[in-house]
Amino acid sequence: MLKKSVLLAASIAAALARPDAHAAPSAVAVDTARHARAAYAGKVVDTLAAMVSFNTVADPKVPFERNPAHLGFKQLLKDEAARLGFDYTDAGYVVVIGHGSGAERVGVITHGDVQPVDPSKWRQSPFKLDRTSEPGLLLGRGTEDDKGPIATALYAMKAIKDRKVPLTKRIELYVYMAEESDWEPLEAYLKTHTPPQINITLDAEYPAVTAEKGWGLVSVTIPSAPPGSAAVPGAALQEGPTLASYTGGFFDSQIPEDATAIIDGATSALEASIRARAAAQKGMRYGFERAGQRLTIRAKGVSAHSSKPEDGVNAIALLADALAVQPWRGTPAAAMVNFVNELVGTGLYGEKFGQVAYRDAFMGPMTVAPVVLKETGNGLQLNINLRRPRGKSAAQLEGQLAAAFDAWKAKQGGSATGAQLTAQLGEPWVRDDAPQLPVLLDVFSHYTGIGNARPVAIGGGTNSRLFPNAVSFGPGMPGAVYTGHSEHEFISEKQLLLNLEMYTAVLVELAR
Repeated sequence: MLKKSVLLAASIAAALARPDAHAAPSAVAVDTARHARAAYAGKVVDTLAAMVSFNTVADPKVPFERNPAHLGFKQLLKDEAARLGFDYTDAGYVVVIGHGSGAERVGVITHGDVQPVDPSKWRQSPFKLDRTSEPGLLLGRGTEDDKGPIATALYAMKAIKDRKVPLTKRIELYVYMAEESDWEPLEAYLKTHTPPQINITLDAEYPAVTAEKGWGLVSVTIPSAPPGSAAVPGAALQEGPTLASYTGGFFDSQIPEDATAIIDGATSALEASIRARAAAQKGMRYGFERAGQRLTIRAKGVSAHSSKPEDGVNAIALLADALAVQPWRGTPAAAMVNFVNELVGTGLYGEKFGQVAYRDAFMGPMTVAPVVLKETGNGLQLNINLRRPRGKSAAQLEGQLAAAFDAWKAKQGGSATGAQLTAQLGEPWVRDDAPQLPVLLDVFSHYTGIGNARPVAIGGGTNSRLFPNAVSFGPGMPGAVYTGHSEHEFISEKQLLLNLEMYTAVLVELAR
């Protein structure tokens, strides 16, 4: 067995090292993929529309097992499985839809829950597939992350069934219902369920994802002022304009496109300075509302998945930068603006945060993005999302975060009295020896015409981490903006059908 494993690893390494090593998929794989597109181009869009109609955002007030949207979505999957001729198993948070038989299995890993959404920012309801607002695009929450992949996987399996492709392995489609909010139910399920030997996750990017950065969350809290006082403990109120409020963001896995600041005692000269600094920023829009001496500033950036901050325009960071026209002190909001400007800045990689910045040659740099800024019972809290590569231990990074924060507090003096920093740091993940890698790269190169395809690393984290021999395969194209988690989520019809062909060909190659 050891000898076989060594030879397999060597063959994979050799294949990935040769620039022209990719071979065309088999004739049966190409024929079945062609059939999938010809027969089911319309059906896959209709099924996606049905899936999008269920608001499968986790609701903390309604237990999963009683959530009507989640139950309705699972019923839709059950009905689709029966209509398409597949077996169906409901294990609570996990649904398995299967085709074929055999001791060996190929798993397709997806999720049916979605991230929160602000309906006011969509032309139509985010829970109605919008096929008309932007011709060629299918807009709606979950279209890319991850209901589009579910729909395409179903019809890839259906095409294989239609063609009666002789399989030596059973195909199982896993749909997990809490990937965006809670991995514990899936971890518990896998303790009692033997997963397939080979798995592909449809929740990231092409050509194939073999490394994922570790998710991290740093929370900074500036304590509230004592009752009857607007000041930060230990700080004297500044004379003149006062920064009364500074908030923004929606949820921790989204680059924030909204942020708001309120200034009391704002002069016309101060407003003009802020306007001029804001006008120099790229990709931002601002609204200024004045009521007497109170000035409200609303910053509008561009939302994106927090694993790809380069795809967004961070309203929290850029609003702080726009406010950097004078010193601010005396309030929690003032201290937080100072913190953002001095330790976070408008960069993406933590370059200003002491010694925390680093990078890995394959996985790239750690990204550092403020994501949610809100008032809590304990004060003003800023959540900062980290996506960290290999290269530093969690203990080392925690120490560097703390050292930079303590140095900042000492410099601030009384204005940062009682400020606290906490950190949760997940581990980076790498799997570069999955035996199906050559098949994935072959299929990708054949259907896209992109030669010399190589595995990639991403900032996000997928359920590939929990399954044996699992790597991600789409649905996002390399170099394209990933729209999942944004307020403009879509998948193009062209990409949906390309995915259908590639998923079909891959499953034929892996299961026959």
